[in-house]
Amino acid sequence: GIIAILVPSVEVPFFAELVHHIEEELYKEDFKIMLCNTDKEHNAESEYLDMLNRHIVDGVITGVHSLDVEEYKKINKPIVAFDRYLGENIPLVAVDHKEGGRIAAETLIANGCKRVVHFRGSVAIESPYHDRHYEFARIMKEHHVECYDYELAWNRFDLEYYEEAVKDLFEKIGDWEFDGIFGCDRVAIECMNEVIRRHRKVPRDVKCIAYDGTYITRMVEPSVTAIVQPIESLARESARLICDLVNGKTYTNKRVILNVSLRKGNTTIV
Repeated sequence: GIIAILVPSVEVPFFAELVHHIEEELYKEDFKIMLCNTDKEHNAESEYLDMLNRHIVDGVITGVHSLDVEEYKKINKPIVAFDRYLGENIPLVAVDHKEGGRIAAETLIANGCKRVVHFRGSVAIESPYHDRHYEFARIMKEHHVECYDYELAWNRFDLEYYEEAVKDLFEKIGDWEFDGIFGCDRVAIECMNEVIRRHRKVPRDVKCIAYDGTYITRMVEPSVTAIVQPIESLARESARLICDLVNGKTYTNKRVILNVSLRKGNTTIV
């Protein structure tokens, strides 16, 4: 009666919300959860999967990206993957990241942005979320908008890291003055805060769009325009699929792709 949920860290607001809603959904089906944060130990993910093999849990919902895909293929147990393709027999739940990248790019362009800082996820791992970065960069290039791509470190999610990354960004760009920001919630907000500390106005001088749209984008001032992932729906689908698998249902190449949406805040003008 236990489902393990593997996430990099519940320090990340997105994963905190996702786990909360998955727990709610599984509770309705008489399952409890085992929460597994994998960012502290390099072998944590493999240890949790070993527990699955030893029948300590009935299934796993995984949202981490550290183990090789082949390790998952060795496990003939119920697994649902979040935001990562792990093989044709493991269902995938994700959003249409390409659409999210398109909406973000077109919104910054509509706001007149010509020089944009683009925080990208680490390319050390393969994931559908890279689609948003590829599409964002493609549209910006098509519209002759300069982008400074800053690749974030793999498996770092603590606030101190985002502060370091933004400091490093400003050291690297020097006098290159940008008028737009795009990145996941926490790094976008940290970059916006640094812009404000440097006496530039948001959104007059710099526009900002965050990706995920968690509660923190509405806690800051100005509230942040965001590409919103439907976290409750992602949780519902993940829980439904793992319950199906535990109850003996099989899937082949099952992909549940949900839509994102734009929530306008006060960091963009139009």
